[in-house]
Amino acid sequence: MQYSILITGCSSGIGLEAAKMLQERDFLVVASCRQQEDVEALKAQGIKHVVCLDLADSASISRGLEETLAMTNGQLFALFNNGAYGQPGAVEDLPVDALRAQFECNFFGTHELTTKVLKIMLAQGFGRIVNNSSVLGLVAAPFRGAYNASKFALEGLTDTLRLELSDTPIKVSLIEPGPIESRFRANALLALQDNIDMENSRHQKGYAEAITRLSKEGVASSQTLPASAVVEKLIHALESTRPRARYYVTLPTYAAVIMKRVLPTVLLDWVMRRQGA
Repeated sequence: MQYSILITGCSSGIGLEAAKMLQERDFLVVASCRQQEDVEALKAQGIKHVVCLDLADSASISRGLEETLAMTNGQLFALFNNGAYGQPGAVEDLPVDALRAQFECNFFGTHELTTKVLKIMLAQGFGRIVNNSSVLGLVAAPFRGAYNASKFALEGLTDTLRLELSDTPIKVSLIEPGPIESRFRANALLALQDNIDMENSRHQKGYAEAITRLSKEGVASSQTLPASAVVEKLIHALESTRPRARYYVTLPTYAAVIMKRVLPTVLLDWVMRRQGA
């Protein structure tokens, strides 16, 4: 049997690499992205099955899943919830609409798609759900409040789902990457400029630092890994008979896990404040 998988957020980065690597492993990959122009770009890169699916649009979610099932003969072995973006900004400067938009994509849309797919998996008697979280779903950092909140929420929902599905054949895993080569910073810079009133904020120095960091060409830090590092963990979650509940990717994620366990909150706060904007 050829395993089928639906992947969200495939226009670049982790999603695109996952689509390529899994297709090479003979998965029936259905890659999805938000804009039709990206659908055509993915097809031009050799991805055989691509659908348009916007996680902030319920009609698009339903339509994208329907098209996916037409490509997979009505079954789906796995769902990789990868689609997300980061909305930078100090919490006090976050417009409610910007926070809502962050949750629509990173949390509510992912939940809506997952519940629809779960009905299929429960009926067919098998399935894997893998949610791509972040080191910022484990620890908080300044100026990342919207993204932190969405990933903390995803972590809690995923843990609960795993418990509730323990009496079924469906396996649920989280992947928690740190810095990965992608367009994440470039997209975050656009979200910062579009939605945050930096000029009238008391955090102007922090925003200047954020713009410098997000505008930087090349990798974010010496600990940055290629997107393939995430896909390697995804492959284990999909192919192992005993997939893990959590997969950590990059040294900063392992460090965050250890610090959260051993440091008192006051010291962890001190460390994370040094991460800056």
